[in-house]
Amino acid sequence: MEPIAIIGAGLAGSEAAWQIAKRGGEVTLYEMKPDVYSPSHRTPFFAELVCSNSFKSESIENASGILKEEMGQLGSLILEVAKATRVPAGGALAVDRKNFSREITQILERLDNVNVIRKEVSSIPPDGITIVATGPLTSETFAKEIQTVTGSRHLFFYDAISPIVAADTINFQKVFRCSRYRKGGEDYLNCPMDEEAYHQFVEALNRAERMPVRSFEKRYLFEGCLPIEEMADRGKDTLAYGPLKPVGLIDPKTGRQPFAVVQLRQEDQFGTLYNLVGFQTRLKHEDQKRVFRMIPGLEHATFVRLGSIHRNTFIDSPRLLEASLQLRHRPNLFFAGQITGVEGYMESTAMGLLSGINAYRSANGMSTVVPPRSTAIGALIYYITQCPSFPFQPMNINFGLFPPLPGRGKGRAKRLLLAERALKEMSKWRKDVEG
Repeated sequence: MEPIAIIGAGLAGSEAAWQIAKRGGEVTLYEMKPDVYSPSHRTPFFAELVCSNSFKSESIENASGILKEEMGQLGSLILEVAKATRVPAGGALAVDRKNFSREITQILERLDNVNVIRKEVSSIPPDGITIVATGPLTSETFAKEIQTVTGSRHLFFYDAISPIVAADTINFQKVFRCSRYRKGGEDYLNCPMDEEAYHQFVEALNRAERMPVRSFEKRYLFEGCLPIEEMADRGKDTLAYGPLKPVGLIDPKTGRQPFAVVQLRQEDQFGTLYNLVGFQTRLKHEDQKRVFRMIPGLEHATFVRLGSIHRNTFIDSPRLLEASLQLRHRPNLFFAGQITGVEGYMESTAMGLLSGINAYRSANGMSTVVPPRSTAIGALIYYITQCPSFPFQPMNINFGLFPPLPGRGKGRAKRLLLAERALKEMSKWRKDVEG
């Protein structure tokens, strides 16, 4: 049987290689470093961490903690090495990034059934099974190949992401449901601002601290996705004629059109998540929370995703991928990692883990498998392959992606119930799949 080809030895590619190899499969792992480096990578090691050294919380009261527990059940190499190379970080799992990446590299290079080839790949092998795990900074050469395979309209080169808030943390006494000019149903939540509140908000935006634009990202900014703070720089009333325009919206409490309106759009089928429309931003995370909580109704909002604009190559997964992470029109080709439209280290690794399992099963004539939607991995898979929003935007794991529980539990009790269900379902699924 031909080896399974994996293109890219980042977190997802390394995890996929491990999952295949430990089952006895043969792997050819391609990595372009050290011959070619992306603008952010600096070492020749696999699974190099280029941003934070933190894998986030380990507590199952946090969705990222549930994800780690599930990956531990499934024997994740990345998680095992992260724990072995951890550094003090309170309740979070943080690592010595150099030791972490070096250890991953050494483990995979020592495996007899993993053949590492250090070169840049320009084309996808026409035969056999391949996993594409080239990450958010996929080289331009290989990005053209992905465009050829998926269609140019299905490959994105930037994130223009607005923040998302948890519905149960919105103050519904201060917002009203309405679509502009009452077209359609009451599809939007509207946060009304009077003139004084609007100008205070704009002033806070102007003073907030911003993330710097890296040189290789500058060409990914254009008029259609300008950060909201850059629009505010153009004049104090710019936003009131742009994303905060109140035209066609009447507040039923006053019977009048507000001076400005921030609209929230439902992000998921359950109505547990809402997107701040037009709020793509480069504000630093703490400033986003502080400034956006000035919006009426969001004073105590929990942000499950914060806004950003950055270089990020990812595919239009809802239109392209099966839940198994196979390309719909080419089932011998799998995608894994951040290129599928997940955000975060563990989320990317989880996609590598599942793609590795399914590539191995496919190569051996077995049916592919997907964890239940009530698990963290299953919830992520459902989001990236079934997300109704267009254009599709990446997401990290959060409680809003889990199917709701019967009843009206709140806060810590609700989170623990979701965690209990997820881990129980994962344990059952793992036993059914692995035997």
